[in-house]
Amino acid sequence: MRVIAGSRRSLPLKAPKGQDTRPTEDRTKETLFNVLQNDIYNARFLDLFAGSGSIAIEALSRGAALAVLVENNAAAANCIKENLNFTKFTQEAVLMQTDVYLALEKLRAEEPFDIIFMDPPYKAGFEPGVMDVLSRMPYVTEDTIIVIEASRHTEFEFLDECGFEIYKSKVYKTSQHVFIRRKKTN
Repeated sequence: MRVIAGSRRSLPLKAPKGQDTRPTEDRTKETLFNVLQNDIYNARFLDLFAGSGSIAIEALSRGAALAVLVENNAAAANCIKENLNFTKFTQEAVLMQTDVYLALEKLRAEEPFDIIFMDPPYKAGFEPGVMDVLSRMPYVTEDTIIVIEASRHTEFEFLDECGFEIYKSKVYKTSQHVFIRRKKTN
């Protein structure tokens, strides 16, 4: 696993040991950032279920101004710290080692995020609950891009009742990236 592009291009990143995290494959990460390339520079980036931190670090490498990484697992949080130190992004990043729902509430007073990325454990069912909380947060505006990495078979019917809609999706062999925005109000 490595940083694909930007100021830290080609730097290797560590992944947490064990089966608790599944780092996004480089090819999938590259596709994700190709879609986001016009929105990354100077962005405020929130990475939920951050795992190794590779997605947030990629965003910083490509010019994001700030990345907030939320990871509850202690081993994964330590891995994120090591990766942030190695890539020298400790000043641009904030690691919150806590439950995702607690983090979302603690961030309530934050300025709006430009991009929110989440890669929860597959089949754990976090997506509806997290999106419900995000629907009530002032840091999620009509301009905020939310990306969910999920199993290819994950359904997203719940988004409508949360006030969100899918505007793009990328489907891979076993996973998908779903790009979501608040529904526009007339």
